[in-house]
Amino acid sequence: MKIFIYILMVIGLGLIVFNATKLDLEKPFIGDSAVAAIGILAAACSVLLMITLKVALNVRRKKK
Repeated sequence: MKIFIYILMVIGLGLIVFNATKLDLEKPFIGDSAVAAIGILAAACSVLLMITLKVALNVRRKKK
C-alpha cells in the first residue's frame, strides 16, 4: 500500500508538470489551456488526497 501511494503521487506530480507545459498563461481558460488548467487542478487534488491518506495510515499505525 505504501509503494502504491508513492506511485500515485509520482504520477500525479508528473501530470502536473505535463499539463503545466500545455498551459498558456495569456489565455488560461480558452481551448487546450482550459483542459490543462483542469488537469493541473485534478492532479493536485489527487496528490493532496494521497498525502492525507498517508498521514491517516501513520496515525492509525501509531494508535495501535
